[in-house]
Amino acid sequence: MKQNSKIKLYDTRTFTDKFMPSDELRRLYKGDYNEFLIVQVEDMYRHVAHAVPPSKATNHTLIYLTAGEAYMNIGSELYTIHENEILIVPAGQIFSFEQYDTSKFNKGYLCNFNDKMLAGKIGTGQLHKEFEFLKIWGQPYLSLKGETSRFIRQLLERLYTAYSQEGPGNLLILQSYLIALLCEMKEAYHPLQIKQQSASLILTNKFRELLSKHITTKHRVSDYAQLLHVTPNHLNKSVKAITSRSPTKWIDETLLLEAKVLLAQTQFSAGEIASSIGIDDQSYFSRLFKKYEGMTPLEYRKKAGIPQKIETS
Repeated sequence: MKQNSKIKLYDTRTFTDKFMPSDELRRLYKGDYNEFLIVQVEDMYRHVAHAVPPSKATNHTLIYLTAGEAYMNIGSELYTIHENEILIVPAGQIFSFEQYDTSKFNKGYLCNFNDKMLAGKIGTGQLHKEFEFLKIWGQPYLSLKGETSRFIRQLLERLYTAYSQEGPGNLLILQSYLIALLCEMKEAYHPLQIKQQSASLILTNKFRELLSKHITTKHRVSDYAQLLHVTPNHLNKSVKAITSRSPTKWIDETLLLEAKVLLAQTQFSAGEIASSIGIDDQSYFSRLFKKYEGMTPLEYRKKAGIPQKIETS
């Protein structure tokens, strides 16, 4: 079974209709919001109907808080942000979050966009490659200080005002502000290693990028070492030095994330899910899942309260 035939990537319209079904919220959207959307966090979060299970989206998402506290699982990590902090969920990255606690008071902006917004009159088809935080292997957390924080808040305010007034009608203005915003974020961004990029860091980033492309067909460190033209031992040392995790653990965790998406989106049995991510031995898959999660795949599905209904595109 091929990955793309099973895992559904949500576009913005489908995602908001499923997890934030609200006529009040829909009235805030302008034009084709599958391409670009910006809303205030306080307007969106209170419409989250229930917890969002592990999912993938076609667009990039930025969440910036001016007050309060927000949690989100991005990849295999749980992140928390507060005032003047940003979370980034790159397109194609697996994410999830709990139902919003209405007793909390969060303020800020949620901006959702695809790579088309970085092309056109002032952008280029390659511009998205300039921003490491828009890649699956990038750091998804930014803490802002001083003038950078002020500039980013101003740019988000201008984006929100322009979008609220004209929607995508003045695309050039939206695109200009968005690119300026991403450039300011780049100035505040710190990769895994703050010092000058080393060969190990570059190799590790390439390994993580390959993981997202080949995880359902390649499960051995030697597979990725071959793709990267290095020895398995060299790959193991490099990845462990940069991330404090072995390539084997990265492979296992990425497999489990893919499995969680399938558990959330389908009624497939544990055996069918194992087959979908390229594991022929169902018992091995169940042991692997329990090793990391402390429960079997189907126990995870039951505990998460995931509806037992197969979705169709």
